[in-house]
Amino acid sequence: MKPKRPTVADLASFDEIIDVRSPAEFAEDHLPGAINCPVLDNAQRAEIGTLYKQVSPFAAKKLGAALVAENIARHLRQHFGDRPKHWKPLIYCWRGGDRSGAMTTIFRAIGWPAGQLDGGYKAWRAHVVARLQELPATLCFRVIAGPTGCAKTRILQAIAALGEQALDLEALARHKGSVLGVLPDEPQPAQKGFETALLLALQAFDPARPVYVEAESRKIGNLHVPQTLIEHIRAGVCLNIEAPAAARVDFLLRDYDYLLTRPEFLADRLAALHALQSRETIARWQGYIATSQWPELVGELLELHYDPLYRRSQNHHFGLARHQSFTADDLSPAGIARLAEAIVQAGNDS
Repeated sequence: MKPKRPTVADLASFDEIIDVRSPAEFAEDHLPGAINCPVLDNAQRAEIGTLYKQVSPFAAKKLGAALVAENIARHLRQHFGDRPKHWKPLIYCWRGGDRSGAMTTIFRAIGWPAGQLDGGYKAWRAHVVARLQELPATLCFRVIAGPTGCAKTRILQAIAALGEQALDLEALARHKGSVLGVLPDEPQPAQKGFETALLLALQAFDPARPVYVEAESRKIGNLHVPQTLIEHIRAGVCLNIEAPAAARVDFLLRDYDYLLTRPEFLADRLAALHALQSRETIARWQGYIATSQWPELVGELLELHYDPLYRRSQNHHFGLARHQSFTADDLSPAGIARLAEAIVQAGNDS
């Protein structure tokens, strides 16, 4: 009788987690803390797949075995030569098949008590999906809302600095959540990787304490926030931030200063609004960029684009939620810190 394979529930009992899938698979998502030691690299995996379809499964397995053996030997020399006899690694591939089985067999032959994850990465993925369905219902969300430029993300970060629980969806998504939210030179994670990061954040929270989060749409850039999480966030207490237009413009000029040094990138992003704004409006905004008229540009973006979108969104998503309002005339770092303290104190008093 074969020994029972370890499952996702057994992760903590292993000294190291080894992902033997290709670098491309690993980059999309992987188990937390895993290292990537592929038994087939991206090109080799594609080559074996082609051989399997165009020649025969036997030819593919024969070449695959040779490549896997060579790669495992290299990993043994480069990564694991100093591991002691009692070292206990967990090895996984896509679904707990041949790739992880080959390394597990060799490691056990050496004398290491290696485990092969039952179901491989697919088992981990099923665990993530299931837990993301369950966890949001256990948490009490306090949702920071307000029109663009009210420093919601900075307020959330200031609340976290006070020791409160905060879920920063934009940080996890590496995107600020609007047409101008793209972070230059910082690509977003894959959807699966985003959801794994989201799970790690959610399961670290104490359900007995509130979780502060920023109001977001279903999409942050190219990523989708899981439906169950969105529903529970929108059922939370809505903390509405109100600030005058001048303070919001001033804040945005500071918070998006990196875009002002990339006028071509900014112009390209605004061109994406052609379906929502007239040709004349887009042309005027491009003119503002060309002449560095930043306050005029930001002011019109708020008035003509962001504020109308926000009013429609909030009326639809938070119309029945509980509300608390906070007024902020000062969105400087000091003003944001004071506002965060007021929000937390109001929550403690309620």
